[in-house]
Amino acid sequence: MTTRDAPARAPLRLALGLSLLLLSLRLYLSERVGFGDSEALYVSYGLHPAPAFLDHPGLVGELARWIGDGSVPRPSTLHQVTALAATAVPWVGYAAARALGAASGPALRTFFALALWPEMSLGLFALTPDLPLAVLWLGALGAAGAALRSPPESRGALLFALAAGLSAGLAVTAKASGALLVLALAATLVLPANRARLKTAAPWLAAALVAVLVLPLALHEVREGFPLLRHRFVTTQSRAGLSLRNLAALLGGQLAYVGPPLLVGAYRVLRVLLRDRGSAVPALLVAATVVPGLPLAGLCLWSRVAEPHWLAPAYLGLALGASLHDPVGPWVRRAVAAFGSVAIAAGFLLVATPVQIRILGSRYVPRYDLANDLFAWKTGIPLVREELEAAAEQSRQAVVVGPHWTVCAQLHAGLGASVQVGCRTPGGDDFSTWLPESGWRRAPTVLFVTDDRFDVDAKAAFPDRDVVGVRTGYVYRGGRPVRAIHVTRLDRAAVTRLP
Repeated sequence: MTTRDAPARAPLRLALGLSLLLLSLRLYLSERVGFGDSEALYVSYGLHPAPAFLDHPGLVGELARWIGDGSVPRPSTLHQVTALAATAVPWVGYAAARALGAASGPALRTFFALALWPEMSLGLFALTPDLPLAVLWLGALGAAGAALRSPPESRGALLFALAAGLSAGLAVTAKASGALLVLALAATLVLPANRARLKTAAPWLAAALVAVLVLPLALHEVREGFPLLRHRFVTTQSRAGLSLRNLAALLGGQLAYVGPPLLVGAYRVLRVLLRDRGSAVPALLVAATVVPGLPLAGLCLWSRVAEPHWLAPAYLGLALGASLHDPVGPWVRRAVAAFGSVAIAAGFLLVATPVQIRILGSRYVPRYDLANDLFAWKTGIPLVREELEAAAEQSRQAVVVGPHWTVCAQLHAGLGASVQVGCRTPGGDDFSTWLPESGWRRAPTVLFVTDDRFDVDAKAAFPDRDVVGVRTGYVYRGGRPVRAIHVTRLDRAAVTRLP
């Protein structure tokens, strides 16, 4: 090992210590929280395997199904797996940086950028499409860079190209934005310096591998009338249009999710990569930033329902670029460390403790605190199960129905495949395919489950049924009720409840 490749011991020890700390915090939370609303939906995907759903392709559902051994995994089990995976992501970035030619010490800059990035350190705790996408995106860039650094006709160029194709193809099955990664890799190959590689088999075999992996998703979309694309670009875009509100949401989201220090560092890295874009690896990282970044930013500016975190993949190439150059400077590195540490600590405290409730006091509004979603259904699911048992004792078949996919997803994930769950989301949802309204409307008993985020009159929503009873459970955090869950039993004909 040369002096250049010998890792700096102090940064390496710091990186290992940070990983152990983050893993400890994530494992601590894994034993205490349930599914988030979106996470519950992705877990529900696993009960209905398909190449794609309305919001995302199907890989995240397959992962949930694998973790649950064919069924719904326990929240603690799922989060133990995601805790390990989220902790591994910065090391995947480190390995990718090494594949791009960075020495061990500089490659640790990529590790720290990913580990201290709030959107990564906090957001990847849950099982969402972004978790596999981050791993696959970094892996694809690392493999593609290694292929570009290998002689065009070499075995290494072929193997690395196939690894890049495998990662990029799977990235498309993780999230639709993975298609932009494929375009970025293609854009890199058509640059004058890389066109000679198009005369070899490597890029074409990699492209064929991408096509094989994406084909089931493409066929599903064509066969079903492009439900994912229609949902993303038509159904949910009734109020779309360029606006100052969307611009503020985009900029504010980057400041909160990425943080000012990392944004400054990202700008400086991009500036250096643009200067060196005549070289293969910098050109790859520029393409991996610009090709996804421009359309995703444009979508955020146009759509009122776009999320600021959609831009995250565009920053991954810059995190890798930080390992090739050090244009950031010591004060930015210290600011990144400070901002990331504070964000991680704040995120942990907001979820693990009721500190927000105690600080805000009477100004605290529970419905705006997403952390409550992680605790609410430990109360809600047992309440629903009791009503299901009561209906079964009277030999009445019961289905469970919610007013919105956020509630329905929690019910489906919490109750499992043995209980039918329907949904009444305005505008439609995946439940309309899994259990159409025409199916659950015929059930003798409907258990309508809602919470105080949704103002729904059960009797008005089901005028053809009698209200047999209503049960309410309260969720407490910090000594305060933060959520009320209501279970209304509606029968086709009133029955007398057994004692």
